[in-house]
Amino acid sequence: MLKFQMLGLMAGVALTLGAASALQAADLTQPAPAAPEAESPLTPHSPWQVRARALGVIPTDSGSVSGIAGSDLSYSNSITPEVDFSYFFTKNIAAELILGTTSANVNGAGSIGSLGKLGKIWILPPTVTLQYHFTDFGAFQPYVGAGVNYTMFYDQKATGAATNLDVKNTFGAALQVGFDYMINEHWGVNVDVKKYYLRPDFDATVGGSKVKGTAKLDPWLVGAGVTYRF
Repeated sequence: MLKFQMLGLMAGVALTLGAASALQAADLTQPAPAAPEAESPLTPHSPWQVRARALGVIPTDSGSVSGIAGSDLSYSNSITPEVDFSYFFTKNIAAELILGTTSANVNGAGSIGSLGKLGKIWILPPTVTLQYHFTDFGAFQPYVGAGVNYTMFYDQKATGAATNLDVKNTFGAALQVGFDYMINEHWGVNVDVKKYYLRPDFDATVGGSKVKGTAKLDPWLVGAGVTYRF
């Protein structure tokens, strides 16, 4: 009888040890939990970004007055401050709102070059672009963008031979290329170049005659400044 009891006890111990070994083996075959992805020191904590730039505005000297053969227009260059606000939907895709205002002198050219300065206008072109940011180059982060602007002309003053000048507000397209060089996770420097396609119609009174035409501004906007990421 004792012999049978000993055999039963040994069998129970063997089963227990076998089950424990099986459980340990199952634990060893389970994949280890993935380590959390390390955050880059240049990754912003917030989707918001703001930039401040000094901007050179270089219009294309082109345009015409209806009914005057060989007429042309030219515009002065200017330097102005610019501020923009960006929202990142992902680490690569962002929308940017660009704000700035500048002035330009309007001069006769071509067959009406003798008229000289015809007026001065102030330009406010709020612009929205959709951008793609390249993030595979470390601190150097280039981007490209395209969008639309609605340009408003205000404080328009006719001078010289012109006694009236009315440039019409208009929509235009915008293309953009630039880069940020991030010094740390918040601060960086920025270089940005934009091309606006801006061709507003205008009415004017020149030499007592009412005229109209199209001003082909199509300016280049070349800027440099600082970037701050929240």
